[in-house]
Amino acid sequence: MPLSAAAARDHVKRLLEEHFRRVFRSSAPGSALTDALLVTSELVANAIRHGGGVRGFTALVTDRGLIVEVRDRSTDTPTVRRRSGTQVFPVGGYGWPLVQRLATEIDIAPMRDGKSIRVLLPLAPSGVS
Repeated sequence: MPLSAAAARDHVKRLLEEHFRRVFRSSAPGSALTDALLVTSELVANAIRHGGGVRGFTALVTDRGLIVEVRDRSTDTPTVRRRSGTQVFPVGGYGWPLVQRLATEIDIAPMRDGKSIRVLLPLAPSGVS
């Protein structure tokens, strides 16, 4: 189980490259790979920074796209931080809105001792398989 954002990104990159080579006989599209690595990084970094650490990590490719699930130790759900009127460049707060924009599905499930955040990311434009 990857315990750092870098290790999780490496895992997802290998998974997508293998999938695209096997299914499409090509490299993973740059935009799909970039989006997947960004979302993976954000979910894992947030679990470390705000969730008390990563308790579990899963990434798998399905016919619907890439599913990434990160489990952490906090029961708090992600929130969007607002910029104050005097703050020109807020520190942090960009990751969760980015995850929301890129994922086609987000499921946050409470667990006995934390939560699970599971997202679905498309791997191809609509209508392309």
